[in-house]
Amino acid sequence: MTPPLYHFGAGPAMLPAEVLAEIRTELPDFRGSGISILEYGHRSPEFRALMRETEADFRELLEIPADYHVLFMPGGATLQFAMSALNLGGRGAYLVTGQWSAKALHEAERVAQAQAVWDGSQSGYTRLPADTEWQLPPDTGYLHYTVNETIAGVEFHLTPASRGAPLAADMTSMILSRPVATAQHALIYASAQKNLGIAGITAVIVNPAALQTPPRATPSLLDYRVWLEAESLPNTPPVFAWYVLGKMLKWTKAQGGVGALAARNQRKAAMLYAVLDASDFYVNKVHPASRSLMNVPFLLHDRNLEAVFLREAVAAGLQNLAGHRSRGGIRASIYNAMPEAGVARLAEFMRAFERRYG
Repeated sequence: MTPPLYHFGAGPAMLPAEVLAEIRTELPDFRGSGISILEYGHRSPEFRALMRETEADFRELLEIPADYHVLFMPGGATLQFAMSALNLGGRGAYLVTGQWSAKALHEAERVAQAQAVWDGSQSGYTRLPADTEWQLPPDTGYLHYTVNETIAGVEFHLTPASRGAPLAADMTSMILSRPVATAQHALIYASAQKNLGIAGITAVIVNPAALQTPPRATPSLLDYRVWLEAESLPNTPPVFAWYVLGKMLKWTKAQGGVGALAARNQRKAAMLYAVLDASDFYVNKVHPASRSLMNVPFLLHDRNLEAVFLREAVAAGLQNLAGHRSRGGIRASIYNAMPEAGVARLAEFMRAFERRYG
């Protein structure tokens, strides 16, 4: 029997087999209506019911305060880089811990005032800052951080002290992977193609009390208040992506919720880091306290062997392990849908590869 294939790509990421099976079965007929979800009108009673159900599950899983609003929007996290700056007001302060937080700062600078209060680029984004290494300027309007950097492989495991400033977080690549202090944030956003489903929709959690009036020239669809008033429907939404997101939330609950997945994710990451720490054949440059639970990048001591590693990994059913194009090397993305069996197979493959070529 052919062994199962495991997809380690950073995003769009693998979906659980159960979710794919449900989508396949339901695609021609949404909830007995005879109409595919691909054809459903976004203002229909049926889709409105799906919207309410999805939001309720999302609120339950993340323990979102009742006075916070939940939005589901297109545009990905990249749109939120600019939108958050336009709506939170004041000079944004950014903890730049990898390529994505650097991009968030760049986009914010295009539309508002923003500055880095800590920048890890000089050290190659291999660690996170201590709280004593950065200060907020007096005119800070908000503090922004990217919780998990998919390229650098660093992750905040504790919420940084915002020192009184509203806190904004990009949780795209780690949302639902472990509990988070939702109520400590003014704004959280997460694009879906990691732990929430497929590309095309972004979840936004916002404390309306933190919002400021955007500049007068701001297009209406970049104003959170427009989305709040329209209940996430100022225009036609990505209906199918919304449907898949709802499926992923149901699957997350069926796994035991965020706490159960957090324990599983700890075990998966520990398997890979144990191989890396026991070997000089593989190189992971991230400081242990800053290591990501979702994205594990590494190099081979002999870089000439990386192409061989990737080729043999595919033959072993371990797909999409190539590192980001800006860095090369190897990267294993082990989001919620990746089973422990997949990580165990990768760990054993790495040990066997070292025995053959080390």
